[in-house]
Amino acid sequence: MHDEHGPDGRSAHGAGGRAAGGTGGRAARRRAGDGRAGRRRSPLVVAGRTALALSSALVLLASGVSWAAYNWVSSGLTTSDALNAIGGKDAPKHLDNSVNLLLIGLDSRKDMNGNDLPREFVKDQLHAGSSDIGYYNTNTLILMHIPADGGKVTAFSVPRDDYVQTFNGDGSSQGHFKIKEAYANAYTVAHDKLSAQGVKGADLESRSREAGREATLATVQNFLQVPIDHFAEVNLLGFYDIAKVLQPIEVCLKHPVKDRYSGADFPAGRQQLDPKQALAFVRQRHGLDGGDLDRTHRQQAFISSVTHKLKSQGVFTDLGKLQGLFDVVKKDLVIDSKFDVLDFAQQATNLTGGNVVFHTLPIAGFATRNRESVNLVDEAKIRSIVQSLIGGKPGQAGGPGTPAPSPSAKAAPATVDVLNGAGRAKPGAAADTLKALAALGYTAGRADNAAARQQTAVRYGAGAQEAARQIADRMGTGAPVSSASVPAGHVQVILGGDFTGPPATGTTAPPTAPETSADTSKKDASPAPVPSDAFAGDSVKEGGIPCVN
Repeated sequence: MHDEHGPDGRSAHGAGGRAAGGTGGRAARRRAGDGRAGRRRSPLVVAGRTALALSSALVLLASGVSWAAYNWVSSGLTTSDALNAIGGKDAPKHLDNSVNLLLIGLDSRKDMNGNDLPREFVKDQLHAGSSDIGYYNTNTLILMHIPADGGKVTAFSVPRDDYVQTFNGDGSSQGHFKIKEAYANAYTVAHDKLSAQGVKGADLESRSREAGREATLATVQNFLQVPIDHFAEVNLLGFYDIAKVLQPIEVCLKHPVKDRYSGADFPAGRQQLDPKQALAFVRQRHGLDGGDLDRTHRQQAFISSVTHKLKSQGVFTDLGKLQGLFDVVKKDLVIDSKFDVLDFAQQATNLTGGNVVFHTLPIAGFATRNRESVNLVDEAKIRSIVQSLIGGKPGQAGGPGTPAPSPSAKAAPATVDVLNGAGRAKPGAAADTLKALAALGYTAGRADNAAARQQTAVRYGAGAQEAARQIADRMGTGAPVSSASVPAGHVQVILGGDFTGPPATGTTAPPTAPETSADTSKKDASPAPVPSDAFAGDSVKEGGIPCVN
């Protein structure tokens, strides 16, 4: 797996080198005092921040023992209306009264008002580089599905480098980026626009972050094709604060590790960590066979350890013990404005009693896109897995804006021309791609050569926008571009050096449970079995101290 981070934890690529209709890093570089914003991202404690998001959410759920407790907790919370932007007519629909909660770990070394965290604190206590290179990637995304009947909770970790079509809150496409960049792209555009209008200070930061939240929610909802009902967002400082309140945190490692990048230096077996060590535990990826994917399992194990401690120490039943934790929640956590503590009170036992299973969604390989190392994904396979486990039908409803088609989606009418700009290294690529697209239902045009180019692009003439969008999504390119040089009704695909192969023409059918009843409505709403090897690595069951790499 290609590693895009240097010894100091900074990204070798960063958002400074990309462009997404104005969403690239140019604005970020203008705001960076030392001009290094293009190398801004480092592997933060995204896992720990997710642990805070989950732990904080659980505290809120369990605190619904009375209206008095509810009012006490909710009076100082930071809330967001971002969900209102993605609930349009095209949003995926529920089959029952289940709840989907998205946990967001924000990759930022800034406080709620956009101020840098103290330099020495970030460098010495967090061991995570300096504050001036932090930005707004969502390096942790976990969707938790809470069944309507109070059964087992299923959680899906989305690898942060998955290369997908990202969206803004209004449904407009940003193009194809790592899923973690949807927040930063939208934040940058909103920040520049609002700043030009004279908005300043905390209001500027708040409104820019709201745009980032909307984009993240829209992107994840579209990617997984499931509705998002609630979310919780937490930043780097929040993890540290929660780790201080709950320390020591017990974890378990299968093997001893020592990593100078993250500061991880631990023996094998069970052990207790202070806040700084906990950060190193969830931050490490160097020296791990699975890299980022192994780090995702560390995130899941950390969440399990935190929730196990919350339950075993009786925190949920002792309001006195909760007070210190609530102070952290109010300072560092953002939740959606529709989050009703009392509605969730009955789920607290499920979320902390060993009834959560964490799965890491699979990737299809690695590649380079926009000069960055990314995870390639099979969107149809991922949607099939998610829908099978939570009891739905893949592709039964569209996502926000212009959702990506599944392999079984009907091809929009268009004639497709494919030009090979990938050079002699990939002979016959144009003909192979044209054949694959024709098999998907598009009218075959011509296959020819083109001038050498680095990136694959899709252009379209009048009346062929929908087909171009479908094809661009299938091939993992940037957003298609209208061109007067392309004939009406035609889509032109120009293959570049990044081309890896023609789009798949097969249909991935979801795993289905054996039908035991004539009641098909119940069958459709029931989770179906999914092979354990369908995920990236072993799944982690919450409720104890699981051992991980």
